[in-house]
Amino acid sequence: MKKYISIYEKLKKDITDGIYKTGSKLPSKRNLSDEWGVSIITVEHAYELLSEEGYIESVEKSGYFVSFETGDLYFGKSANTKASNNDTEIISYPSQSEPDSNYISYDIYAKTVRRVLSMNPYEVLEKSPSFGIDKLRSSISDYLKRSRNISVIKEQIIIGAGAEYLYSIIVKTLGRDKVYGVETPGYARIKEVYENEGALVETLKLGKDGIKSSELIKSKANILHITPYRSFPTGVSASAGKKAEYLKWANERGAVLIEDDFESEFTPSRKTVDTIYSMDKNGCVIYVNTFTKTIAPSIRMAYMVLPLNLLSKFEEKVSFYSCPVATLEQLTVSELLDGGEFERHINRVRRNLRKK
Repeated sequence: MKKYISIYEKLKKDITDGIYKTGSKLPSKRNLSDEWGVSIITVEHAYELLSEEGYIESVEKSGYFVSFETGDLYFGKSANTKASNNDTEIISYPSQSEPDSNYISYDIYAKTVRRVLSMNPYEVLEKSPSFGIDKLRSSISDYLKRSRNISVIKEQIIIGAGAEYLYSIIVKTLGRDKVYGVETPGYARIKEVYENEGALVETLKLGKDGIKSSELIKSKANILHITPYRSFPTGVSASAGKKAEYLKWANERGAVLIEDDFESEFTPSRKTVDTIYSMDKNGCVIYVNTFTKTIAPSIRMAYMVLPLNLLSKFEEKVSFYSCPVATLEQLTVSELLDGGEFERHINRVRRNLRKK
């Protein structure tokens, strides 16, 4: 592990464990570089990561201060000045990155398809199991472990033809009688799918770093659908403190969080974004991601990762559905993951985004 990542991980743990309180000053770059025996630039990289994720903020000529907080407003405190920060109205919608340059090259995809056809001439004609072929589910499990700090077995992964398909089987499993909370402004199709499935939907207003704490307080939602990396169309990203607040909110209510993590691979940061799923200790998060944004729009393939405590419920309710993704496409994506082409593509895009 690189030194600046080690420093980042240590400071992040100290902040979330409360060793460094909100508003407290962190050690100077020089002091920390002496303590760790590294260069000041190495410490700067660690501080940049913490700042990008909302754990700290830089004050000119004063140093770095802890900004992480977990929305204490929700947990038994009356509305006060705590709400003013994360209840700020969204002022503008940042422009989105051009998607065309983010897709994998035709040559790489075509070469991979040819390789799959030559290696698996008969397997490509077989019908896929309900939740996807084991090879792809294992490939995704391995990829998530090495790239997203998510450790799961392949049985926890369900393959679907796009995220909307997965939203629909979530409703079929968790029930139409639940209240599904969604972000507003937000991606309209999320709300449309839930309503089309007959579910009750409640819209919750976004603030500057996620759903406002005041909205969470009054919400009747049992299930909360969030896009913490970058909500569309606002571009709002959840801070580390907001992610922790979502988890506390869910644990207090016995609610389920649906973490919609599309496009997060394309962070320009030096490290991948921490998922709420990887932060969850109580099995209350369903993680959803798609290959449509990272490989090509024609690849109608998404996947979700279930907590172990919900696995049997999904098997009981929706395992009789046929997997709508062709076996050839599943084997091709599996080969892209196992052969490293997918991650090399992601790294190229991230390097280009950093240059911009």
